[in-house]
Amino acid sequence: RCSKERLETIREEQKAAGNKPKYDGHCRDLGHDDSQPCVIRLRVPDDGEVHIADLVKGDIVVPNAELDDFIMVRTDGNPTYNFTVVVDDIDMEMSHVIRGDDHMSNTPKQIHLYRALGAAEPRFGHLPMILGSDGERLSKRHGAVSVMQYREDGFVPDALLNYLVRLGWSHGDQEIFSRKEMVELFDLGGVNRAPSRFDMEKARWINQQYLQMRPVEEELAWHLTRAGIDFDHGPALSQVWELFRERAETVDEIAEQSRFLFEEFEEYEEKAANKQLKQASLGPLTALRSDLSALAEWNPDAIQAVIQGVVDRLEVGFGKVGQPLRVAATGRGNAPANDQILAALGKSRTLGRLDRAIATIEQANS
Repeated sequence: RCSKERLETIREEQKAAGNKPKYDGHCRDLGHDDSQPCVIRLRVPDDGEVHIADLVKGDIVVPNAELDDFIMVRTDGNPTYNFTVVVDDIDMEMSHVIRGDDHMSNTPKQIHLYRALGAAEPRFGHLPMILGSDGERLSKRHGAVSVMQYREDGFVPDALLNYLVRLGWSHGDQEIFSRKEMVELFDLGGVNRAPSRFDMEKARWINQQYLQMRPVEEELAWHLTRAGIDFDHGPALSQVWELFRERAETVDEIAEQSRFLFEEFEEYEEKAANKQLKQASLGPLTALRSDLSALAEWNPDAIQAVIQGVVDRLEVGFGKVGQPLRVAATGRGNAPANDQILAALGKSRTLGRLDRAIATIEQANS
């Protein structure tokens, strides 16, 4: 029987000699003794090799001499990981075991267990690890967080799935895949053998492509609620998505950028207000207020006609009218087209914001 102290001494001696630490087989030929607790090991052949026809890495050969008589059951009677997963896979009739290549060292041991138990071996495929952008093992600072964290960060499920599948696998130069295409086209032969690097910028780009391609009302509703925005009294979420789908990389960005459509902003963006809400803007904003209030139909075409009409009548550049209007309506200088914004805001809310902007200018110059 080997004490912990003896095993530790052997390991240190093997390391000092430059050898791979492993059990030396001291108890191999001792009879079983129930009078004291002991581990149960699998006796591995001294010679021969384990051949692994890996579905990703190709043929791998591991000499049995590199393996030791590994533990199957601990002294407390609990089975070890390698023994447990083999029994479970046999019980569930697993045909394939696809996992990270950090498990590569476990595979020869498990193959010996399958053979010892008289069971057929599954096919093995070992996927390369995902590294951070700096080449180090993936961690939270690189993006190794829970799936739900990605939802909170504004990623849509299909986009995240697309990115992760494409991260370690390729099909020509195609970047965007539907779920149906992933199922039909994916094969282990296309999996990269070298480790992949997690690139958050690329992940956000993939997500942006999905935002542009398909409505995300359900996800947008979730993010608006999470941001404390009451969207029951405002434009349809499909309309909001159309307004911002090309301006955002994530759904939470759409939620925050569209906040002004559902609730009043507390203050103007300082830089935009200083530049656009000044005395010279009072005439264009007053004219817009008058003409917009007279509109019988409130839609982008009618609104655009009013804006252009004010530009022509005042004989100024479009920016002299459009930019102050954008700041008045949204509170900031960067936003979608004015006709689309005002149509989504609605007539009453638009006129109220023009009144606020006009009053802000008059007060500043009184």
